[in-house]
Amino acid sequence: LGNLISDMLTADQFLENAQIKTNSAERVEFAICLPGKDDDGKPTLVAVDSKFPTEDYDRLVTASERGDPAEVEVAASALERGIVASAKEISSKYISPPDTVDFAIMYLPTEGLYAEVLRRPGLAARLQNDFRIIVAGPTTFSALLNSLQMGFRTLAIEKRSSEVWQVLGAVKTEFNKFGDVIGKVKKKLQEVVLLQLKKRKM
Repeated sequence: LGNLISDMLTADQFLENAQIKTNSAERVEFAICLPGKDDDGKPTLVAVDSKFPTEDYDRLVTASERGDPAEVEVAASALERGIVASAKEISSKYISPPDTVDFAIMYLPTEGLYAEVLRRPGLAARLQNDFRIIVAGPTTFSALLNSLQMGFRTLAIEKRSSEVWQVLGAVKTEFNKFGDVIGKVKKKLQEVVLLQLKKRKM
């Protein structure tokens, strides 16, 4: 998980061992920093917590290899209960708007485990609807990080664009001031010329 995040995002775009709630000592493994809505520079966090219920998953794999349908269902049900419990824990600890978005990510470190969670009827939807938890395996999480990275680039371009417009605005202001000065000088010159013409006529 750490390698995926550090490879895809820059150091200022994520936090490791991050404190989510100000009044809580709970720390999540990683938090992705999204630009905040306010001008205070404080990011909005997306909590990412890794879960790997090893015993239940190993029992499921073993039962599948033995071809024991009854044992497969027992192990799969135990795995589902463990995933739901983990989702509930992540939700209660690491979702805290407006400091965070209104969801968190449960990272499952193997594609097999991720596939098993998706295979359980209604499980992924339940995690999202009841606990605001999005489940992601390595490939899915990489795709998510890639999308975020593109978003960060777009925001950076927009930020630079606004800076350019600010510079152009300042140049325009200075140019207008310069134009005012030139106008005043021109007016003074015209007054001097008219005055000289009047003196000659006298």
